[in-house]
Amino acid sequence: MIRTTPGPRHQSVSLDELSDRFRGQKVLVTGGLGFIGSNLARALVGGGAEVTLVDSLGPRYGGNRFNVAGLEAALRIEIADMGDESILRPLIRGQNVIFNLAGQSSHIDSMEDPLTDLEINARCQLSLLEACRRESRDVRIVFASTRQLYGRPRYLPVDEEHGVAPVDVNGVNKLAGEWYHLLYGEVHGFRVTALRLTNTYGPRMRVRDARQTFLGVWLKALVRGEPFEIYGNGLQRRDFNYVDDAVAAFLLAASSEEAVGGVFNLGDASPIALRDLAELLVRLNGSGTYRFVPFPEDRRRIDIGDYVGDFSKIRHTLGWEPSISLEEGLRRSLDYYRRYGEEYW
Repeated sequence: MIRTTPGPRHQSVSLDELSDRFRGQKVLVTGGLGFIGSNLARALVGGGAEVTLVDSLGPRYGGNRFNVAGLEAALRIEIADMGDESILRPLIRGQNVIFNLAGQSSHIDSMEDPLTDLEINARCQLSLLEACRRESRDVRIVFASTRQLYGRPRYLPVDEEHGVAPVDVNGVNKLAGEWYHLLYGEVHGFRVTALRLTNTYGPRMRVRDARQTFLGVWLKALVRGEPFEIYGNGLQRRDFNYVDDAVAAFLLAASSEEAVGGVFNLGDASPIALRDLAELLVRLNGSGTYRFVPFPEDRRRIDIGDYVGDFSKIRHTLGWEPSISLEEGLRRSLDYYRRYGEEYW
């Protein structure tokens, strides 16, 4: 049985107010042309921060210049491999905050090409931290971690005390990346925070394929009038966070001393079965069809089943909780891809 924590569904501080905390600060966003990074960049620019984005623009990883369309004159963009410390060191010098969102998120890709996943999610993370150690130990760092570290839940909702047991190479390497950050915090005095994200969705996510999330593929299919597939019986329950709520968590973490050294789950207290999610999407779209298909063997072996995150720690420590309902977030997402889908197919 899923335990839920009662309480009002609101963000105590608005996104505009959170962004304003960074006015005049120098902020570096790795993976900045990607889904969450670009939404974060938009909030920071709106708040008056001096923003630099670093992104490799690798074709498989979600970076898209259109994600910052209209902001080009208000920020600096560096197309670079984060594993190149000689490039990172001058970029890090003088920064007040680093939001580290660069990473490879495809579970299937990690199993098919584990060494590339190791390079991006582990070695590149260490390169960033080494560059910080040499150039700016005082910089504030917030790392984008993942609920994938927990593997198949032993109980629900999953809190931060739950053991870690990744079921794929991606989870193992993301765990290494998180622990590198925490280790550098302990040993070198870095001011770090790790946020374990759940299923984040919304405008600017990759929808071309399922490398970021299956939900992107569903959104694309609905907007294009195509059917989509649900693996298994669709009874798997998941929680979802709209991207604005994830951005708020990053801004809170970077601007709160209470977050230093901490690991925090994000989540939502209203999980939904995937078949109910499909029905909701079809209703919001006004049309659509889907079918149930057996799990492909490569996906079945690494599927985690039900997952619901316990986010009470970040709520009690930083005052964060999701403010955008799933229905509203999906409606906004459908509207975005109806308007701009050609930039993402």
